[in-house]
Amino acid sequence: MMKSEEIIAKLEKKLTKFDENPKVANVGTVEKVNDEVIVASGLSKAMMGEMVVFQDGTEGTILNLDEDSVSIILLAKSSKIKEGDTVKTTGKLLTINVSDEMLGRIINPIGKPLDGKAAPKKGKDMPLEKIAAGVVERKPVDTPVKTGIKAIDALIPVGRGQRELIIGDRGLGKTAIAIDTIINQREANKGGKRMLCVYVAIGQKQSTIAQVVEKLREMDALSYTVVVSASASDAASLLYLAPYAGVAIAEYFMEKGEDVLIVYDDLTKHAWAYRQLSLVLRRPAGREAYPGDIFYLHSRLLERAVKLNEENGGGSITALPVIETQADDLSAYIPTNVISITDGQIFLKSDLFNSGVRPAVDVGNSVSRVGGSAQTGAMKSVSGRIKLELAQYRELAVFAQFGSELDAATLQQLERGKRLTEVLKQPQYQPLTESMEILSIWAVTNGFTDDVPVEKIQKFEKELHAYARTHGKKVLETIANGKKVTPETAEELKKLVTAFKKVFS
Repeated sequence: MMKSEEIIAKLEKKLTKFDENPKVANVGTVEKVNDEVIVASGLSKAMMGEMVVFQDGTEGTILNLDEDSVSIILLAKSSKIKEGDTVKTTGKLLTINVSDEMLGRIINPIGKPLDGKAAPKKGKDMPLEKIAAGVVERKPVDTPVKTGIKAIDALIPVGRGQRELIIGDRGLGKTAIAIDTIINQREANKGGKRMLCVYVAIGQKQSTIAQVVEKLREMDALSYTVVVSASASDAASLLYLAPYAGVAIAEYFMEKGEDVLIVYDDLTKHAWAYRQLSLVLRRPAGREAYPGDIFYLHSRLLERAVKLNEENGGGSITALPVIETQADDLSAYIPTNVISITDGQIFLKSDLFNSGVRPAVDVGNSVSRVGGSAQTGAMKSVSGRIKLELAQYRELAVFAQFGSELDAATLQQLERGKRLTEVLKQPQYQPLTESMEILSIWAVTNGFTDDVPVEKIQKFEKELHAYARTHGKKVLETIANGKKVTPETAEELKKLVTAFKKVFS
């Protein structure tokens, strides 16, 4: 009589042969169709994240592995799938095909063009889900991403390889900061190592996305940008996949040694889409109805922002995630999650926006954990005092509202703070070169605007820039090299601003 161990061994051998037979397809049956989520049984060899194909040709990806069934999210809306249909695995994880031809294009999260042009040339398949580069492959952030926005470049600098969160209420200009940063790379790309851009629009109206694309085209910034669009009318599964598709595209260029800037606009809607999918997948809901792995959703995405060392190609991905708050509440679930994952935040405050300070950057709550490492020597040497002076001014301004008598030093500090606040205001879609930013900041912090009425500061700045382009080319070139402002350069700046003040009406 055969022993039980021998019987088990023979059965295992037969099963192994069955598994190795390529003719045996892993085919399952649709059990339930539930709001863009399909439950299927019979897919015994299915993997998490694997792509599957239904009998009508619709593609999906597996998001849940249960004991005797799998849950699949669809990559496109389909009304043809019904109970009893067949579904088979492909053996491939979800990828997006990326090539250099994607630059200047608008695509959806699975790589299909949305701009009416032919599909981009076949390139490399990049996985949407990937483990981020390890510590050994990285190097410290040491090169700035010049945003062209004075308040950010001087106070909350962003470096190549950093994750800097843009956070604030609806309608305060979060997208404007991101778009201005993309536009400003046009100038940065003319000299030095270029920076490509990926703009991921998640859950926005199609008209809003069209306006952004049109503005990028108008400002000649679309040629080095890829727009990944998952609009509000798209399936929740596409909204969930959009940022991962964006970072997969960024990784393609980074592997070629390029620097890439990626904007996720915005991750609040991404979290909403994931919550919607998770609740349909019957995952247990926790705080604010979000599933327990909501932190992992964003951490595995944002960890892929990296500055690689020279041995690994020296490329970088800089992430600018956007988060929408309600009533300036930073303590809500998703804002606190993303704040803890990123290397700092640019906080836009509604009170500042309503009082005319635009961009409405709250200096007190904004921070860059990379700091001076992401600034050139020239910017570092002129911006050192601003943050402290602005913070002190905001506190003194509250104190001065009570109308008590103030000494001369406090009055002077208040007047200087008013002018600093005024010079940091900047219109949308008008990013500045670093030399112009330094010129403006230097003039205010060194007292050259103390006798200029506050309401004329912006006129003073505009005319100073025009004057410097004509009469101060040499000193502007000296500042543009990024080196620390020397006493000789400061003397040249002093001569330039003094000469301008004589002609300023």
